Amino acid sequence: MENTQLSEFGVILLFIVGGLLFCILLLSISKFLRLSKPNPEKLSSYECGEDAEGNPWAQLNIRFYVIAIIFILFEVEIVFLFPWATVFGQKHLIEGTGGLWAWFSITEAFIFVAILILGLAYVWAKGYLDWVKPEQKTVHTGFTVPEKYYKEINDKYKSTAK
Repeated sequence: MENTQLSEFGVILLFIVGGLLFCILLLSISKFLRLSKPNPEKLSSYECGEDAEGNPWAQLNIRFYVIAIIFILFEVEIVFLFPWATVFGQKHLIEGTGGLWAWFSITEAFIFVAILILGLAYVWAKGYLDWVKPEQKTVHTGFTVPEKYYKEINDKYKSTAK
């Protein structure tokens, strides 16, 4: 019996090792085949086709993450109400237990929703839903791409496009 389990885990281990080796092989091949010619234009930050202004490593307001986590928590918890609603909607389950199942399930649903409301009240009371606009700080890095690089690229593109 132990040999069977060992061989089953061995197959899983082989898949994991094979997957890792496959990833390492493909990354190694791509590293050797690609061209690497860094220049100031390639190393500069890119913001939707515009030159980056300020520090590209600016911190986002932590409230974005708090609101996102709260949203995900409540969405996942609300999804648990859908199976309850489908089971509660089956007439044969309600009638088969003499209405006991109906009272149990509706009580359970109200307790669940009450816990959600308490969680929302807690988050609201703590002020996690209040949005405070932080002070804007502008950081100047002093890095600019010289205009001649843009001109060279544009001239090269115009000559190859014709």
